[in-house]
Amino acid sequence: MVARILGAVLRGVLVALLIAMPSIFLPSHTMRSGEIVVLLSLLAAVLTMAEYSSNYPSFVEFRDAPPLNRLRFVCLALILLCLSMITKHLFEPTNGTALFAGLGQLAGSILDFPYSPVRLVLLVLPPEVPVHMLNAARAAAAVAYLIALGTVLAFVVTIRILNWPVANGAFNVWTNLPLFDPTTGGDVVYRLHRDGRINVMLGFLLPFAIPAFVKLAADIVDPNLLMRPHTLIWTLSAWAFLPASMLMRGMAMLRIADLIEEKRRRAYANSETMRTA
Repeated sequence: MVARILGAVLRGVLVALLIAMPSIFLPSHTMRSGEIVVLLSLLAAVLTMAEYSSNYPSFVEFRDAPPLNRLRFVCLALILLCLSMITKHLFEPTNGTALFAGLGQLAGSILDFPYSPVRLVLLVLPPEVPVHMLNAARAAAAVAYLIALGTVLAFVVTIRILNWPVANGAFNVWTNLPLFDPTTGGDVVYRLHRDGRINVMLGFLLPFAIPAFVKLAADIVDPNLLMRPHTLIWTLSAWAFLPASMLMRGMAMLRIADLIEEKRRRAYANSETMRTA
């Protein structure tokens, strides 16, 4: 019980620091709503501690199936860190920010080609954007996309080589999929396969679809808002992280469906063997 509470407190603190990360790294004059950041950090910390200190699940999926949520956290933390350092280089350049900016420019030059997700993000920016801001946005988008892809590949390795989630013991559907009701809606394997494929397809399409939606909504949402440092960081982080998270969720659900199907086949084979014996 004590270990669970301490783990929940640690997770809450890490989530709060994650949300506050851009505000910590960027100069104070770039932030207009520090009170909102503090409020959101505290709220996220409280919700995380409440979720992980309880024996009963509420809304966090795969809570007891590491390292899926840990990979998600590391992915978002790396994206926010890199994008904060790249953006900080525009205001307070140092050797550390120059390293991140240089790596970002290299990644941007590789991934900025016609019809790529990075190019689509740049097309959303207003035409009067300064060159230095355009280069920073290109570097940030490329780095965020590479980190998201790397996280997805790491989860693929976890499934294929490390035999997730079987290596962690029995998988509890109720604890790890609290929003999924296995007793309604037909066969559970069919539903898991369906939901998994939908998540995988959305994960592939969203990096291309989100910039298109933002471009179509230019009359409602001012594209110049993206020129604000904090808005740019969080927008690009969401653009890269959400599709990666959906891809991992889809692959996890497909994996669980395959395990249930395999268990059914073994049970059916054993029953047939006992019947013929």
